Amino acid sequence: MIKASVGERLDPLVHKLFPFLFGMRLDPNALTLCGALVSLVAAAALAAGHFALGGVLILCGGFFDLVDGVVARHHGMATRFGAFLDSTLDRLVDMALLLGICVHFAARGEPGGVLLAGAALIASVLVSYAKARAELVLPAFEVGLMERGERVGLLAAGAILGFLIPALWIILVGSSVTVTQRFAAAYREMARLDQADRSRFGEQAG
Repeated sequence: MIKASVGERLDPLVHKLFPFLFGMRLDPNALTLCGALVSLVAAAALAAGHFALGGVLILCGGFFDLVDGVVARHHGMATRFGAFLDSTLDRLVDMALLLGICVHFAARGEPGGVLLAGAALIASVLVSYAKARAELVLPAFEVGLMERGERVGLLAAGAILGFLIPALWIILVGSSVTVTQRFAAAYREMARLDQADRSRFGEQAG
């Protein structure tokens, strides 16, 4: 929802808020890698129980993830591999952060926390995977209540402010709703395309 609401306004907003990023020719892929590394350190902090530190590091990693594409477009350096790298490392970070929380609860002997974080991890991965698969067939697929920006923001806020368990529940429920929305939308749009193909083949056969 954040991505859909901000949309085309993101680039000028980043230019206005962070003009120092555009005074030199930064490598957007390096920014992507830096963001992923910071987020992996955040995952380690969460696993160790340093939730406030982990939350701050999540936000720092998210900053790199926010600006890498804007920098790439500004300098005319956007590439297909850059988009692939960004998407792939996003999935790595998503899983690592929630795995870190699983490790923390497991070390404390709290199976309920492990189950909750693990379920949130599965639902989060399904949200991203459903979109990736749908976009192999559909030209645009911006569907769903909770995307990555919402999940990461909630996780960071929950870790910093001390409501990690409620944040995990919100992520789990919101992601599950989003998966359902994406299945329904994919079924509807793909059925429409299948019907169009059958009609076209029928006309050709006739």
